[in-house]
Amino acid sequence: MTKWAALIAVLMLAASGANAGQAVASLDWPQWRGPNRDDVSTETGLLKKWPEGGPKLLWTAKGLGSGFSGLAIVGDKMFTMGDVDGSSHVIALNVKDGSGLWKTKIGKPGGSMGAGGRSTPTVDGNFVYALGQFAELGCFQAADGKEVWSKNLMTDFGGQMAKMNWQYSESVLIDGNLLLCTPGGPQGTMLALDKKTGAKVWQTSEITDPAHYSSIIAADIGGVHQYIQLTAAHVFGVDAKSGKVLWSAPRKGATAVIPTPIYYDNYVFVTSGYGIGDNCFKIDSTGGTFKVEQVYAGKDIIDHHGGVVRVGEYIYGHSDSGGWTCLEMKTGKVKWQNNGVGKGSCTYADGHLYCRSEGPKGTIALVEATPEAYKEDGRFDQPNRTKSQSWTHPVICGGKMYIRDQDMLLCYDVKA
Repeated sequence: MTKWAALIAVLMLAASGANAGQAVASLDWPQWRGPNRDDVSTETGLLKKWPEGGPKLLWTAKGLGSGFSGLAIVGDKMFTMGDVDGSSHVIALNVKDGSGLWKTKIGKPGGSMGAGGRSTPTVDGNFVYALGQFAELGCFQAADGKEVWSKNLMTDFGGQMAKMNWQYSESVLIDGNLLLCTPGGPQGTMLALDKKTGAKVWQTSEITDPAHYSSIIAADIGGVHQYIQLTAAHVFGVDAKSGKVLWSAPRKGATAVIPTPIYYDNYVFVTSGYGIGDNCFKIDSTGGTFKVEQVYAGKDIIDHHGGVVRVGEYIYGHSDSGGWTCLEMKTGKVKWQNNGVGKGSCTYADGHLYCRSEGPKGTIALVEATPEAYKEDGRFDQPNRTKSQSWTHPVICGGKMYIRDQDMLLCYDVKA
């Protein structure tokens, strides 16, 4: 065997080992709730139990400003948003140690329910897309933060927020050549722009609900690529090419509708807080015509803003009515409920839920993602907690767990 053949053989063996399920870290978390917008990481080789006091804290960074924006991580850079130096900014950080790389002003600072950005940036290729709390939308170069184009959802597209206006919080979706977002209002609830220029491609005049706080997801149903969104009046699907509303179902929300929808196997699961609860809809397609039917409506997962994740056939998340809950998605049957760390947010990786409390201790727990029972494999209280609510969701990426608390970012080593 020549040395080149030997080298090729080694590379093929390494590739086959990785495909067979060896620990391979997913390097990127490019947008809100990860690559597939479902808060599910494909990483393996992570800790199955935490030592007393939690996993090792690698570093703590400051300078993110005030706000609840999450992290988008691609390569050696992380992106978030925050109010700093008197303006709302898009901020780039070094993955290695959290040191600042650049920051670019996107719009006005402030807002109700605490100052700062609520949206998580979206990274696509060499560009970062972000939405400020006061409707400022921009495209920036990932390398240096230079602005490529900017728009305003209100002044340019007739955007209208819900009556309880806690400012724009959606994280925009990049899909193919389109940027998808939800200005809301009489010109159309959902909007598609050319991601390269910011020019309007279509807007859904058939649905004109005001915008709430949920983020759009993409799905292929009945052979048609479409976008699914939730407001306080409807859950609906829109044709990706034309912007035509393919299906919609009335679904009344209250005060603030926040969690991102879940799509799986022709079923759409939604939930929101303020006493509303959960709904599951089945979407059927015959000859290009779509039909939507409600499968169930319940109060078992009344999720305020921490979001829910689907693992297999089950939904996991916090409910105002019963604490942390495991529910069978297609039937609505509750498998277990437990108070756990209290109200908060979660994400999933390598067989476990990472549950973060919004409370004064900011407790974080490692919980087995199983319908059998609620079982913790470790917990710890976040150090140096601020007095603000810890509403930013945890992120698992590259064997690290990232926890943002306003101006501060903590990075933990969660590799086995």
